[in-house]
Amino acid sequence: MEIYFLEYKVRHGDTLSSIAARLNITVEELKLFHNSHCQRINRIWFENLNEVKMVFVPLQVQTEKQKDQKKKNTLPSSQLSNSFFAKTYNVTETFENPFESVLTIDYTVDIHLRKDKSTNHHIISYNQNHFRTHGETPEDKISGLSISCMKSIMPIDFTLNDSGKIIGFTDHGKITKDFAEQRKDLDFFAGEISERYMDKFEKNIADEKFFLHQLQSTLLFQVLFPKLEWFHKKTEWTESFYFLQNSFSVPCHMEIEQENEDQDHITTTLTGSYTEFYSLQELRTGTKYNEPVDDPVSGNIIIEYTTHKKNRNLVQASATISLWREEEVIQKHTLTITQG
Repeated sequence: MEIYFLEYKVRHGDTLSSIAARLNITVEELKLFHNSHCQRINRIWFENLNEVKMVFVPLQVQTEKQKDQKKKNTLPSSQLSNSFFAKTYNVTETFENPFESVLTIDYTVDIHLRKDKSTNHHIISYNQNHFRTHGETPEDKISGLSISCMKSIMPIDFTLNDSGKIIGFTDHGKITKDFAEQRKDLDFFAGEISERYMDKFEKNIADEKFFLHQLQSTLLFQVLFPKLEWFHKKTEWTESFYFLQNSFSVPCHMEIEQENEDQDHITTTLTGSYTEFYSLQELRTGTKYNEPVDDPVSGNIIIEYTTHKKNRNLVQASATISLWREEEVIQKHTLTITQG
């Protein structure tokens, strides 16, 4: 908001257009500036300045191009930089539906981003740890086995493109090798069920395309690794998201809103609703039936990013994915990510 201004004395022949042209701003900008500084009785509504004796004009004027550049300099770069991510984030996920108790999971994510000089790609080492369910260490056998299996292959190295999205594993062979070597150390999970689980886990991670899709279709990966161009959108656009893990991505009509949260931070909110009709069964099985849907479900996604204006790094993120049939919410998944 401009705070330095003067009272311009209207001369014969002046119009809002002529005054605005001398200031290199639009008529609408001049009108809004004047009306925001004058008393209600002196507001200007027409370009004609008959009976108007003075107009409040700004002394320091920024062009739209200058305003855009100033805003751009407070947002994360559209090209990935080593400073975008913090080293550690605390994550909370909550899953809700009408038929089961609310499930809350907490864990930490450690990130190390570097540039591979030989390929000029960004490599990110990703590690998850300190899992809690409803604030407690999971005590059931399957949860413990699941966590132990994932820990055995961490950290995982991914290759990111310039816009910040994961495009593949840096060394998929290392993932399968790490699990094969450490599986024998998981023998305290004795029993046929545990053996079948580990067989399935090993098979899943061995399928590079399938395992990458498993990770990329999580809400965490979709939010934590955004397309950095999102922060610079000015108009509505279409973006595809996974509403359920291991399903297919759904095109959404997206809108963006940005506001200065405080002196140091800016908040970017993305809101999307999917534009095609699918049944809940299609989304859960990950299979499109390609026929008219009798009981379509609607869905929307809201993602909010808080970034630092000076450092332009990710301070916090939150997201909500909702599915509902008619007016009944049938599934809700929320996520919060904060710097550790």
